[in-house]
Amino acid sequence: MARAAESAVDIVRGIGPDAFDECTPCPELKVGALLNHLIFLTGVRGHAAGLKQPPHAQNEVAEGHAFIAEPDWAEAYAARSAATAAVWSAPEAWVGETALTGSGRMPAPFIGTIVLGEWLLHGWDLAVATGQKLNVDDELAAVLYEDIAGKAEMARQYGVFGPEVSVSPTAPLFDRALGMAGRDPSWKRPAA
Repeated sequence: MARAAESAVDIVRGIGPDAFDECTPCPELKVGALLNHLIFLTGVRGHAAGLKQPPHAQNEVAEGHAFIAEPDWAEAYAARSAATAAVWSAPEAWVGETALTGSGRMPAPFIGTIVLGEWLLHGWDLAVATGQKLNVDDELAAVLYEDIAGKAEMARQYGVFGPEVSVSPTAPLFDRALGMAGRDPSWKRPAA
């Protein structure tokens, strides 16, 4: 979890306000909106879920909060993301049930892998949208691939993933995970 979090944070630190209106591989989200989504799920909700706290706790910021409007937002995210990774690095986070959103409790391992996927998939989305490269080692790619393979069809039914993108079976494992998650590994930023 720590390596996935660090990979996403490296990308987030490389994004300035001039990129907030750029397109991403998520057609409905510009860079700024995707940053706010990533910060909320991996820096706020993911942390609370790892601690088994219910969604919408009294002191929690609400979904839709403009994190990127705050001073030093990228460093604040780095701290939040590290705290989430630390919580999910404890074995007890992976036991029992927890909730990431208000849609009910689910097995903690299911939620934990969603948080991992948020860091890596949206980290990649933000990286390619801003001309950066996400650092994903072979172990992270394998964990992500296995997780996506197990839930891709369900994720598509709920509109979380788009249609599968065909990727060569000899492509790197991370690229194949991206394809299963409805992303084109060769996606490029639109020309200005």
